[in-house]
Amino acid sequence: MKNKKIWIIVAAVVVIGIVAYQFLSGGKKEQKVEFETAQVTKGNIQTTITATGTIEPVTSVTVGTQVSGIVSKLYVDYNSVVKKGQVIAELDKTNLTSELKTAQANLSSAQSTLNYEQTNFNRYQTLFNKGLVSADEYETAKLSYLKAKEQVVTSTQSVQKAQTNLGYATITSPIDGVVLSKAVEEGQTVAASFNTPELFTIAQDLTDMRVIADIDEADIGGVKEGQRVTFTVDAFPDDQFEGQVTQVRQQATTESNVVTYEVVISAPNNELKLKPGLTANVTIFTLEKNDVLTAPAKALRFIPNEALLHEGQTIEDVEAPVKVWTLEGNVFKAHAVEAGTTNGVLTEIVSGIKEGTEVLVDFTISGGEEPAAQQAQNPFMPRPRQNNRQQGGASQQPKK
Repeated sequence: MKNKKIWIIVAAVVVIGIVAYQFLSGGKKEQKVEFETAQVTKGNIQTTITATGTIEPVTSVTVGTQVSGIVSKLYVDYNSVVKKGQVIAELDKTNLTSELKTAQANLSSAQSTLNYEQTNFNRYQTLFNKGLVSADEYETAKLSYLKAKEQVVTSTQSVQKAQTNLGYATITSPIDGVVLSKAVEEGQTVAASFNTPELFTIAQDLTDMRVIADIDEADIGGVKEGQRVTFTVDAFPDDQFEGQVTQVRQQATTESNVVTYEVVISAPNNELKLKPGLTANVTIFTLEKNDVLTAPAKALRFIPNEALLHEGQTIEDVEAPVKVWTLEGNVFKAHAVEAGTTNGVLTEIVSGIKEGTEVLVDFTISGGEEPAAQQAQNPFMPRPRQNNRQQGGASQQPKK
């Protein structure tokens, strides 16, 4: 019975010792740190913005009429191909022809009156020079002659106006192109009293289209003429069309407190797939650098943490505003680099490191608790996720 009590006391002491050891040691497990690396490689750096726009012909003309009348003939329809000067419609000319004849008759009468008044004036002038008529009679004859002369000028202008209006009754195409729309039919009356009635819309060249895109005010600062553009349309979802920015218009448009600017984009249409009015989903490449040396942008923010170093590992740092780190054996080595363009994911490396170099990007901690001093010592290190994975932007797989 006495031996049994002794064994119980010994077992209790052992348990207490184990608990005390765990308490004093903090119950920590040995942590394992794995560093993620990425290779410095040649690549493309791109930044894009997206928008929507409308496809339209580069040149289109609305054809109207300057005279009123009844449409007597239509010679074209939708999609008709027309040439410059080709007759595309005619208005009824009955009234216009009558007005021309009346004006011509008035001109003939005015000319006859002028001939009489001129002869009469010449006669009075001769008599006045001989002192046979008074000055008053001479001046009256001269005045009648001048009035008749002015009447001829007025009548001539009336004839010209009537001829012009008669010419307006024959409507011709102002450009070579294709008829996009037709707003009248034969027998319809058009009135040109205040506004010119629109009869047709003619597009000059459907192989040369453009996109008018609305760009948000937050993005317009990066858009410049000459930038490459790709776009798609719902009519051909599998096709990608290309163009470039040809104009950035200065006038702003505000709708529902949203400010946008119009950007004109060329849209070659040799296959005639693009139709006026289609909605284009536009991608503008505001930044493009191809075949340049790149590294993940996160690599330029990486800083090794002394608290995570294994026994024997050391750090070789350099004074530089921008640097990347490599792990060479047990040495974390800093390399001063000159950074160029970045899109937030990749950064151009102008100089300072060779292609193919493995640079440190991130790290993973497993098997233990992260030292509390880590965040205090390195405030620029990304904070860990819930699964202890450090926040990063590189896409490479971790390497030990």
